[in-house]
Amino acid sequence: MSDDSVTDSLADDMEGALPEFPSELPVLPVRDIVVFNYMILPLFVGREKSVQAVDAALNGSRYLMITTQKDESTEDPKPDDLHQTGTVVMIMRMLKMPDGRLKVLVQGISRAVVKRFISEDPYMIAEVEAVHEPEIDLLTVEQEAMMRAAREQSERILSLRGVATSDIMSVLNSVNDPGRLADLIAANLRMKVNDAQLILECTDPLERLQLVNNQLVKETEVAAMQAKIQNMAREGMDKAQKDYYLREQLKAIRRELGEGESGDDDIEELARMIEKAGLPKDVRKEADKQLRRLASMHPDASEATVVRTYLEWLGELPWKKLSRDRLDIPTAETILNDDHYGLEKVKDRILEYLSVRKLNPKSKGPILCFAGPPGVGKTSLGRSIARALGRKFSRVSLGGMRDEAEIRGHRRTYIGAMPGRIIQIIKQLGTRNPVIMLDEIDKLGSDFRGDPSSALLEVLDPEQNFSFSDHYLNVPFDLSKVMFICTANQLDTIPAPLRDRMEIIQIPGYTLQEKASIARRYLIPRQTEENGLTMDDAVIPDTVITKIIQEYTREAGLRNLEREIGSVCRKLARKKAEGKKGPFKVTLKTLPKLLGIPRYLDEEREKELLPGVAMGLAWTPFGGEILHIEVSTMKGKGKLTLTGQLGDVMKESAQAAMSYARAHAEQLGIDPDFLEKLDIHIHVPAGATPKDGPSAGVTLVSALISALSGKPVNSDLCMTGEITLRGRVMPVGGIKEKILAGVTRGLGHVIIPSQNVKDLEDVPAELLKKIEVHTAERIDDLIPLVFPS
Repeated sequence: MSDDSVTDSLADDMEGALPEFPSELPVLPVRDIVVFNYMILPLFVGREKSVQAVDAALNGSRYLMITTQKDESTEDPKPDDLHQTGTVVMIMRMLKMPDGRLKVLVQGISRAVVKRFISEDPYMIAEVEAVHEPEIDLLTVEQEAMMRAAREQSERILSLRGVATSDIMSVLNSVNDPGRLADLIAANLRMKVNDAQLILECTDPLERLQLVNNQLVKETEVAAMQAKIQNMAREGMDKAQKDYYLREQLKAIRRELGEGESGDDDIEELARMIEKAGLPKDVRKEADKQLRRLASMHPDASEATVVRTYLEWLGELPWKKLSRDRLDIPTAETILNDDHYGLEKVKDRILEYLSVRKLNPKSKGPILCFAGPPGVGKTSLGRSIARALGRKFSRVSLGGMRDEAEIRGHRRTYIGAMPGRIIQIIKQLGTRNPVIMLDEIDKLGSDFRGDPSSALLEVLDPEQNFSFSDHYLNVPFDLSKVMFICTANQLDTIPAPLRDRMEIIQIPGYTLQEKASIARRYLIPRQTEENGLTMDDAVIPDTVITKIIQEYTREAGLRNLEREIGSVCRKLARKKAEGKKGPFKVTLKTLPKLLGIPRYLDEEREKELLPGVAMGLAWTPFGGEILHIEVSTMKGKGKLTLTGQLGDVMKESAQAAMSYARAHAEQLGIDPDFLEKLDIHIHVPAGATPKDGPSAGVTLVSALISALSGKPVNSDLCMTGEITLRGRVMPVGGIKEKILAGVTRGLGHVIIPSQNVKDLEDVPAELLKKIEVHTAERIDDLIPLVFPS
């Protein structure tokens, strides 16, 4: 309800009959108000026609018809612009203002309807008719409840707005007519013009009271929410004033004690930290700028917290702290040999790096990438390198990383912004030249949040990373002293620009002897300790280790081998826990009881191959594999069928093998017209595994010639290489892994392309002693090796 006193509306008790008013009255249009019966209010009249209408009323009966405009923006309303229902008022008092306007005090007399407009100029005159309301003699219970609800809602609104209610409520309680109570409350409610006009046009007293009740409910909710907001604002203001008062008192107390102010202490502490950090010139300029900003801010401001955190990062980063490298080459070589068996190429590269650092301390850190199957020790090798160098070590897993901000950090405008993982690690380690291992770099992802592999281009480029810019720091940081080591299972999924920045070191896998030595030196001691045993409790001879490697694991790495050794140790630990006395010796007879039946048997290799079957070699991210290729012929008309989920490259190799066989049929001793009589089916078993790559050409042509000629391929032979239509044998990759797979299967001969002879330098000599390597430059060289008879 409005703050105007409701008692003014009843200044005149209006007892007795209302005076008669003429049927033709001047019309006064109003913009944003609806006048109700019994309502006394002042009106300011400024429009020329309205002033003349008031003058006419004063010179006549003092009665005036007030109607509300449909659109309050209309400056010169016409009859169609006015509502038909309005209120007849009596002018009680009039006062002329200095600016020419009139201030009139009017009182509502009766609802009225405009029958017709008689004149529009110089002011509107209309024929009006009073609206008579039905009389209510006796109130029902429902009507009484409705009136009581209206009074209670009015009282609640007044109390929420802090208006004294005693006098007003005494007036409302004295009104017993529903229509008059509705008009009285509606006249003092803050309503929209359309809602007020709807109530004015309602002639039924009870319906009108119901409409007023609905408006009271809305007004109550609005008043309650307004009071709540005001209370919250008042409480917040009181708390702020209290905090300010207490803070000023605290400052005064500290000044008296000579302790200074906490905000000043924080800024001084940050200044000392930044001074001590040894920031470069450009970075120091930015830090001083942020310090000045922080000093001018209120300590409790949200932006002050952001600036303070940023300055703490700048002060805590090791801008000039470097770990001292252990440049004793023999000691570093001893550490590498103690931690890892084999891997001579990797160890040589690390010792070369140390030698260069010793001779040229300003040299930049290398970017090494260890590529190889899982379980060959790529990650653990990073720790050994850090230990050999005497540097701190940390590892970052890049597998599945999709957000570029993980590398470059978030900008400070974001809530909860932080630097990227590289800067975080350098801060944690407290040195500018740690060894950071970026694990699984071939498994980086990308999506709408950015491409982390592109962000790594700057990190891993020695020509750029001396001024690496993190989004959070927004100042250059020197990463050139960091030794980055990456690991990957396969290189194909690494973007070419990123791969170009790294020095690739292949770690293909371990031979049987290397696995046995590693198991004896590292795996068995570690597993016995983890399972609560001592080396005296578990006796595992070399013959048992060899059998585990050959018949229970078939992998390039060592993870499954360590799992099998751990399984053996757990079985022995159970015996010890049951009270049995050791030592517990594992023999070839007891091994199947501990690990179950062997998973891989030598009997899988056939002693004699059927015609049309040949064994090839394939490279996978998990090491080398033996690839069986089967060719079958049947009566038909030259249809070629390829099965085994072959990729496009292998399908092309099969087509090339077919074309070569047709072109050289007489030379190979096969029927030149075989395509007109036979259908050929080429199948590669393990159809659930996709197979593709340029390594199966020689195997396909050998199996095809074997099937067409009826001659079996040497069962002790495996091969790898690609072919051309002219009969050349093309070089392939992964020679060491493939030869290792052939030795693991117990094969005695392997055929490789002549151009791959250079790759035999990477193959351990002990492998070459176990398998005879043959080379082929053309398919003509291949045939005598495949069909020795």
